[in-house]
Amino acid sequence: MSRLAPLSEEPNINGEEDAANWSSKGILRSTQPWRNWIKTHLSPLVLFHKRSDFKVLLSVLGCPLFPVSALPKLPLNEVSSTAQYIIQHFTAATGCRKLEGKVKNIFSTGKVTMAMVDDPGPGGGSAAGTTTVSEKGCFVMWQMVPNKWLIELVLGGHKVAAGSDGIVAWRHTPWLGVHAAKGRIRPLRRALQANPMAISAVFSLAQYMGEKQISGVDCFVLKLSADQTDLAERSDSTAEMIKHVIFGYFSQRNGLLVHLEDSYLTRIQSPGAYPTYWETTMSTKIEDYRTVEGVMIAHSGQTNVIITRFGDNLKTGSAITRLEETWTIDDVAFNVPGLSMDCFIPPKEVQKNYPKKNFDWRSPLH
Repeated sequence: MSRLAPLSEEPNINGEEDAANWSSKGILRSTQPWRNWIKTHLSPLVLFHKRSDFKVLLSVLGCPLFPVSALPKLPLNEVSSTAQYIIQHFTAATGCRKLEGKVKNIFSTGKVTMAMVDDPGPGGGSAAGTTTVSEKGCFVMWQMVPNKWLIELVLGGHKVAAGSDGIVAWRHTPWLGVHAAKGRIRPLRRALQANPMAISAVFSLAQYMGEKQISGVDCFVLKLSADQTDLAERSDSTAEMIKHVIFGYFSQRNGLLVHLEDSYLTRIQSPGAYPTYWETTMSTKIEDYRTVEGVMIAHSGQTNVIITRFGDNLKTGSAITRLEETWTIDDVAFNVPGLSMDCFIPPKEVQKNYPKKNFDWRSPLH
């Protein structure tokens, strides 16, 4: 199979041309039914919108990364902390324990609806905001255990893609082109929606924070934080990543993950200017667990995002942007034939900047 070709600068909404290009490059030749699925679900999305709303929605909600890297899984009989006991309960509840060492890859498709939400102003809650026109889209996601993944998501005619070959993670957007992610290799946040094995891997060494009721469900709370070394590697001369934490809420009743909440804070300062701070909080409700090949997989959920910009240079005070997404999983399959490591090779632009000979899997990205 040939290498993954770079995506075009503008999204291609011509299904036949796109399918022909993929076929000519040898990308996942056995996935014609999946491409037909994309074409069917994208048929209403034929207009290329110029509004900046799409950039915000897709940049924030499209393919964000998890705060920390996936860790090697502990032996099934090794439990040395409360957090590990909770994860053992989760693996038993989902049934993913019996798939240990048997799942090589995971394929999933789903649909999303995203929208901007007008800030209701002082004293109002998020429920009081007015939702702008929502946009529907869909995504296709491939994962190869443990740290290779690829996603393509289309919303309102815009297509974004992101991937990881286990050495470098990258993203392609119509407005920025292809660029590599800074910091260590991290899982795709959206991948946790349909991959209980990934959930157990990332939360295996989490910190137990106690109990809390959320959405009427009594939960155990686990916390993960990016360490200072990784935060520094994800920063540059004008943007400093101050924190990135995530909380997982696991039901005390059935052991399932029912809520994810993460927050990251960035300090932006250009030479000669006042610093501006951006804090993004993302809260996801995870529900509708169904059995797929003997494993419990979440099939729907809702995500709410609050982006707060503040600093001494903002005369009008803090600026708040609210986003929301509903998502559903349509199809999940394990061990899909024809999916090889070649499918995760990054675009040529990323390969030029990050030649493989300079990488060790333990080394962070710069």
